[in-house]
Amino acid sequence: MTDDRLIVALDVADALTGLELTRQIGDAASFYKIGLGMLTGGGLALANELKTEHGKRIFLDMKLFDIGATVEAAVRGLAQFDLDFLTVHGDPHVVRAAREGAGGSQTKILAVTILTSLDRDDLDACLIREGKVADLVLDRAAAAFEAGAHGVIASPQEAAAIRALPEAEGKLIVTPGVRPAGASLGDQKRVATPARAIADGADHIVVGRPVWQADDPHAAAQAIQNELRGA
Repeated sequence: MTDDRLIVALDVADALTGLELTRQIGDAASFYKIGLGMLTGGGLALANELKTEHGKRIFLDMKLFDIGATVEAAVRGLAQFDLDFLTVHGDPHVVRAAREGAGGSQTKILAVTILTSLDRDDLDACLIREGKVADLVLDRAAAAFEAGAHGVIASPQEAAAIRALPEAEGKLIVTPGVRPAGASLGDQKRVATPARAIADGADHIVVGRPVWQADDPHAAAQAIQNELRGA
């Protein structure tokens, strides 16, 4: 049985390319992330097809951020696609609005803490308050949980500390920035291997380029599955 702790990010340009990639991966993955990069290339149509016709789980990574009424309306519309996970920014007013929009659907609202491509220098440039990145992630995770988030998105380097939060009991931790040993970091700055991320408390890991840029995407995904089984 395919381990759905692995979420493969379909960070490709359009739905046809994404569908072909899932065909190549085959039974080595059952959970896929579709993000903003494919939104204008048929991303929602692909999410619906993979869910309804191929039985895949879907993580729609939209990172929604706006006034509460707009977020609530957007989530209400997206929830009709029977998504598994949907991301919003972790600000409490956004999380509360997203939960209202999700209503009684099965869609889990995941709150973004701090993007895994950012470090302290990046936060300074964005005028984010002083403090260690890990401490800010913990504060944002706790606030998001209190606002009703089903889980959070954080780097694997913060997974253990988040899991230790009292507010994290029964909540999901999903970690991008996961790279198999020897893989290029790309634009990620706070990374770990798949086994380490799971050992530190992540429920799911998100892996993109190491799979879809591989000569054999099935073999690349299967290698990660094998690592997870041994974790």
